[in-house]
Amino acid sequence: MTVSALDPANPARLQEIAQRLRSPRSADRMVALAQLRDVPAEQAVPLILQVIDDENLQVRSFAVFALGIKQTDACLPKLLEILTQDPDYGIRADAAGALGYLEDPRAFEALVRAFYEDVEWLVRFSAAVALGNLKDPRAYDVLLRALEGPEELLQQAAIAALGELGDPRALDHILRFAQSEDWLV
Repeated sequence: MTVSALDPANPARLQEIAQRLRSPRSADRMVALAQLRDVPAEQAVPLILQVIDDENLQVRSFAVFALGIKQTDACLPKLLEILTQDPDYGIRADAAGALGYLEDPRAFEALVRAFYEDVEWLVRFSAAVALGNLKDPRAYDVLLRALEGPEELLQQAAIAALGELGDPRALDHILRFAQSEDWLV
């Protein structure tokens, strides 16, 4: 086998991955998505988008996550669409997380809206974490509100996200939780 056959950007290799993404077996599609790990983003994203609406939730989840890692101009609009329109809350939460990985400040408003308006705690949790990943100072007030709310999971997310922001004003707010009975907090 030649070295070029192992090259993830090799056209024959990409064709093989594309064929696996069309397989009726979800396991094949998952393997194909994993094989895109070393493929340059410009070549990987069009293939990822082929399974972004897959019938299998695991495949969809993995594809959404991959859009946060393989960053191109196509990723942000697709992830925003998924965050606001997907009927599955797990997939919406994945989209929020992927938006955090993008670290694109244009995702800020959508993540804030998801934090305040989505009814599912997992989406709200992922949105709070993603706001920290953006490192956008505008997230400070939103995260303080999460910290002051009654939901411990959202408090955990807010503590981590405020740490990512690195705003020293958060210190006193976070220190209130130092003696929490919940070790995660």
